[in-house]
Amino acid sequence: MNIYFSCSLTGGRDDEAIYHAIVEHLHASGHEVPTAHLALPEVMELEKIVDPAEVYQRDIAWIQACDGVIAEVSTPSHGVGYEIAYALGLGKSVLCCYRRGVTVSKMLIGNNMPGFLVRSYENETDVLEMADVFLAGLSAD
Repeated sequence: MNIYFSCSLTGGRDDEAIYHAIVEHLHASGHEVPTAHLALPEVMELEKIVDPAEVYQRDIAWIQACDGVIAEVSTPSHGVGYEIAYALGLGKSVLCCYRRGVTVSKMLIGNNMPGFLVRSYENETDVLEMADVFLAGLSAD
């Protein structure tokens, strides 16, 4: 499957190790992840040279082409929120995961749209299992 992975860039990179673990797990499970570069430590340098309009067009096209979205939302991000809303508007399934104990927007927690899941995780094993359950649900559709 083609999975769009979304995470904070300019909002902060404290969860970079989890971003990397999620993307590596998706690849190891045979999934395409067009946004895999977001998990790299050098992503800010890579994205610095790309025009904002190009980023927007590229990412919108990737969301349109994906089978589902996995968003790590522990760190607030305008871009991640936009990507989630855009994907939901297209009828895509979205999993939002966040570190247990982190305050997450009520706009996410209170959303009960079909295909939209918000789940907290304790550790890397939890979040990878959560991703697997989400992906199994996409396969069943």
